[in-house]
Amino acid sequence: MEKIRLQKFISDCGIMSRRAAEKAIEAGEVLVNGEVATLGTKVDPRRDKVLCQGAPVGKKQNFHYTYIMLNKPTGYVTTLSDEKGRKTVAELVEDTGVRVYPVGRLDMNSEGLLLMTNDGALTNALTHPRHLIPKLYNVKVSGNVTRAKVAELASLTQIDGEKIMPVQCGILRHNEKTSVLEMILYEGKNRQIRRMCEAVDLEVKALKRVALGDLVLDVKKGEWRYLNVDEVKALKKAVGLL
Repeated sequence: MEKIRLQKFISDCGIMSRRAAEKAIEAGEVLVNGEVATLGTKVDPRRDKVLCQGAPVGKKQNFHYTYIMLNKPTGYVTTLSDEKGRKTVAELVEDTGVRVYPVGRLDMNSEGLLLMTNDGALTNALTHPRHLIPKLYNVKVSGNVTRAKVAELASLTQIDGEKIMPVQCGILRHNEKTSVLEMILYEGKNRQIRRMCEAVDLEVKALKRVALGDLVLDVKKGEWRYLNVDEVKALKKAVGLL
């Protein structure tokens, strides 16, 4: 078997995301055959012995990938633990019985669809910039937003000097006090929607992700469900894993 990057191996085993694995490697928390590993380390999964934070890494015979859709409420951070003691999405999915990881992020004040899984390969593919997976958001803003303002929002090509891909924007409904916009993103810059709205003087009152690719949010706030076989296949096909 050809050797693979250590962080990919750890992620594929469902221990943690590839990004988290890279941080663990950089922190000296991963050993390969008794030696402290580096980010450039490659391993043979059949022969090399890997320890991550003191625990052996390897796929168990009865290991099964788990895929769930969570409707994240506001007030929760999209991580498995938080040094500030804030509530985490891990608390909402404890009854899955397995350790699953967020695919991408929703900031603490945002809500909606959050995909969680222990399938490292799918996580990496869905979050890689080369795969243009549409993410649909409903954005509640202050004021009766005009079409001209929405066009201004959609015309943004950078925020704070950082280039962004085109974002599709439209008005779902509005009244004299508030408007609900629909925004479709193909990437996920940090706090991108909030920063875009701020750039055109729109105040965000609420932000909700309602779809990821063909996956549409259909569970109550704070609840989760397993993805069915067809939904998993669709996600994998979208990123070239099938």
